[in-house]
Amino acid sequence: MVDTEVNRRVEELHTLINRYNYEYHALDAPSVSDAEYDELMNELRRLETEHPELITPDSPTQRVGTIPSSGFNTVRHEIPMLSLGNVYNEQELRDWAERVYRLAGRRDIEFVTEPKIDGSAVSILYRHGRYERGATRGDGTTGEDITANIRTVRNVPLRLRDGDGREIPDVLEARGEIYMRKADFEKLNEQRGDAGEPLFANPRNSAAGSLRQLDPAITSSRPLRFFAWDIGLVEGESEPTHSGNLAMLRSFGISTAPGATTHQSIDDVWAECQRWLERRPELEFEIDGVVIKVNDVELQAELGTVAHDPRWATAYKFPAIQKTTKLIGIEINVGRTGSLNPTAILEPVEIGGVVIRRSTLHNEDEIRRLGVLIGDTVVVERAGEVIPKIIAVIESRRTGDEKPFVMPDVCPVCGSKAERLDDEAMRYCINASCPARLKEQVRHFVSRGAMDIDGFGSRISEDFVDLGLIHSFADIFRLDWERIRELEGFGDKRIEKLQQSIEEGKTRPLSRLLTALGIRHVGERNAVLLATEFHTMDRLAEATTEEIEAIPGFGEIVALAVADFFHEQTNLDLIRELASLGVNMEEPTERRRPRSDAFSGKTVVLTGRLEHLTRDQAQEMLRNAGATVTGSVSQKTDFVIVGEDAGSKATRAQELGITILNEDALLQLLRAEIDDGVTLPETQVEDDAADS
Repeated sequence: MVDTEVNRRVEELHTLINRYNYEYHALDAPSVSDAEYDELMNELRRLETEHPELITPDSPTQRVGTIPSSGFNTVRHEIPMLSLGNVYNEQELRDWAERVYRLAGRRDIEFVTEPKIDGSAVSILYRHGRYERGATRGDGTTGEDITANIRTVRNVPLRLRDGDGREIPDVLEARGEIYMRKADFEKLNEQRGDAGEPLFANPRNSAAGSLRQLDPAITSSRPLRFFAWDIGLVEGESEPTHSGNLAMLRSFGISTAPGATTHQSIDDVWAECQRWLERRPELEFEIDGVVIKVNDVELQAELGTVAHDPRWATAYKFPAIQKTTKLIGIEINVGRTGSLNPTAILEPVEIGGVVIRRSTLHNEDEIRRLGVLIGDTVVVERAGEVIPKIIAVIESRRTGDEKPFVMPDVCPVCGSKAERLDDEAMRYCINASCPARLKEQVRHFVSRGAMDIDGFGSRISEDFVDLGLIHSFADIFRLDWERIRELEGFGDKRIEKLQQSIEEGKTRPLSRLLTALGIRHVGERNAVLLATEFHTMDRLAEATTEEIEAIPGFGEIVALAVADFFHEQTNLDLIRELASLGVNMEEPTERRRPRSDAFSGKTVVLTGRLEHLTRDQAQEMLRNAGATVTGSVSQKTDFVIVGEDAGSKATRAQELGITILNEDALLQLLRAEIDDGVTLPETQVEDDAADS
């Protein structure tokens, strides 16, 4: 039996964390610091690890709690999720209102306006105040069961909060929109671009696609949010008005769209629609119109529906921000990762007060999907009133002079080979020293996880490339110091420190150099595995694709990327140049001597955020203790080390009966594993803080 005091504390932590989640995600007004919140989450995770029987589906720790699904089951909506009819101008809105007045037999009707969030409609069911099920709208009658994915959306409460005196209904279905804020969408696309992944077209599509991932961990990684716009099924008391129901939802901790307003006349409704249209560019989320509803819930029932549309509601759709223009050409830009990014060159056209001359085409698959030819007349839209995008080709305007576009098979900047793997939409320049990639590559090369050259930050990387001091990675180790002395801000002391850091950078192990070179699909983990397997750069350069693929955790795609890198003469020349400048090309065979066999020969997975160790520190210490660190949990895994937000890997470990260790247990075992003279992480963390 679990101690009553432990039970009480777990419940108390649930209440506190749910409240702080509501303040942070729904009110945007946190009352505690991140550190205080993290401390509570860590305490709850510890108690649940010690007493697994206390883990409940609505625990704040269970945002991601399932393994990937093989498909979605269907859910039948007991009350259909109806679509809305649309009006496109003032007269159509007034005609709709006149029909409502006529059917109601009176004109003293109150309306509610709300912004029409451009997202993906969902149903979220609570039973006795606890989250039970999430589903897509589907065809309005039947949707898909996405319970595990909805659970990961941070501002969806897993347990309803006290309703300011209102009694929580036994069953409550909140209906609303899963969406992505503009800034979050842009950041997500920036991260995908940096990683060489295809970009999402717009926030709505990215939200809808994220919801339908079979692996909830992927959904969890996307910055999704939820706004409720109505109540569906309810067993218990509800409010007599739509505005009252929105207030009730908010009192239970469920976010609703901001700006819902009641109006006594259709004149006021139209004025509010125009205000939303004017505010649209300033909003942090996408809207494509305004929803207008009769406020009286009883009157809604009397008015009923026609076909699939409720008579008591409609949507004013904003005018499309689209224009037609001619596609003059397609230009290829090379990104930091070497991705070849096609950009449409357009005849200038004004859309929404902005002159558009360029538009994204994303990748060659998008060009093929659109069927666009150079010289075509195209429809251009300002997606989100920010990102111009070609959405269609007007084939009827073709003259026969249009020409197809073919993606280049060489980099347009450096002339090196440009490759596209079978399962990717992008082509990539495989030359690590391509000038178009150089600034960002230099930033990465000198960063802490790579060559760790202290004092050589982003600004210096950019300035030295612009000044022609760096044309390749090798130039970092043979800088013209006399010329640098002439630059503002570079005195003797700063130069001496930078020179010392560069010399220290030469001594980094092979694994760090492999990380620094920016080989596709080779991050810090794969770099360590390569260096451990082949020990020297020469041996790795001679390795066959089959030898590389034989490394545990490597597949054909990664192996091909590594082999192709070493088949490129430009890259081999760079490596020889670095070696001639004194850069280390070997991996130490033994840096720390194990004193026991706790981790020797074991397979370990790290998941979640650790408190005292960085991920790199933990991986390095485990490898030095004889462990193999991998990225996925399987029956061959011996230990799973869990930190905060451990997610589905911890759940998978529990299902397989694998030993789970928290960070404290890991450190205790590592102390037994490693020589007394080795500095352990507490001191390292303090040193890092002092340096900063």
